[in-house]
Amino acid sequence: MVGSIIGVGIANQLMSPKTGTSGVDWAQALNVGRTLLISPLVGFVIAAALLLIAKAIIKDRRLYEAPSGTEPPPFWIRSLLVLTRTGVSYAHGSNDGQKGMGLIMLILVGTVPTAYALNHAVSPAQTVDFLAVSQQTGQVVSKYVKPSAVVADSRDDLTAYIRTKEFNDNTMLALRQYINDIGNEVRGFKLLANVPPDRMGNLRNEMYVVSEALRLIQKSGKPVFTDDEKKILTNYKKHIDLSTKFIPGWVKVAVALALGLGTMIGWKRIVVTVGEKIGKDHLTYGQGAAAELTAMATIMAADGYGLPVSTTHVLSSGVAGTMAANRSGLQLATVRNLLLAWVLTLPSAMILSGFLCWAFRGMAG
Repeated sequence: MVGSIIGVGIANQLMSPKTGTSGVDWAQALNVGRTLLISPLVGFVIAAALLLIAKAIIKDRRLYEAPSGTEPPPFWIRSLLVLTRTGVSYAHGSNDGQKGMGLIMLILVGTVPTAYALNHAVSPAQTVDFLAVSQQTGQVVSKYVKPSAVVADSRDDLTAYIRTKEFNDNTMLALRQYINDIGNEVRGFKLLANVPPDRMGNLRNEMYVVSEALRLIQKSGKPVFTDDEKKILTNYKKHIDLSTKFIPGWVKVAVALALGLGTMIGWKRIVVTVGEKIGKDHLTYGQGAAAELTAMATIMAADGYGLPVSTTHVLSSGVAGTMAANRSGLQLATVRNLLLAWVLTLPSAMILSGFLCWAFRGMAG
């Protein structure tokens, strides 16, 4: 999914004017790439350490034995596995579920902008609050606009700043103009739900540009704002993001159902690979619990930083780590196939999605 989005972004940038919103945020893409690369290594090491710690503390040998036929594990081991598997399921949904919701929203915004480009659920009271905060933000930004600043097109200046991260005297003037223009438009329409269809996409893009510019300005520390000014800018950005970064309830339910049904229907081959084909011995209860705890913790830590990770990558690496710690040995053919799949999936998805974007755009225009 990440590779597909990057591929579409690259294709769009090649076919569109090079603005701050037409391509890929490579800094963010590199963060995602590093996370996807490091998370399996973290899973391998931590799962191995957890298993060794468990062996030193928990002496019940049944925890370190493979399942025997159809006989269920002892009650306390069963309870432990239910707990760890519940944790993995929750973490999986919190990360992979967000990817699915994000992709659906990208499609909805692109295909049905009238309904989903802006958040129609923003209330009149929230709109009034936004207008007040918008005025405060304009006053804050005005303090840092230099008399020598001249802007011919505020959009060109702001998108250039987003693309290059190079701050100059014109940046704050362009930002102020954008903030004032957005405030005037929202004031005229009174509610986002009243924005005409032909203005929905443009107003959303303007809000996105302002939000991204504010994020980069605050991150760079140029100019240096006071603590009170930072609070005003943060509050304004929160209102802007409420208008553009939203997910309807039905999308959340649909993605949750899709994840659950997909797991119910297509579980067997993955379970067999993880449980029986990574190591030379069958997975034991203790190894499974250690790998699941590691996957849960790693994924939820990535959630905290807003970074996507692969549940399967982390979990299978955790299983490999427990096999190494248990000295069971690894099936190198399976490990090789897993590594090849991980390495090839991202560029393949990028190439295919980029080609499809180019093809569909050519067919449409």
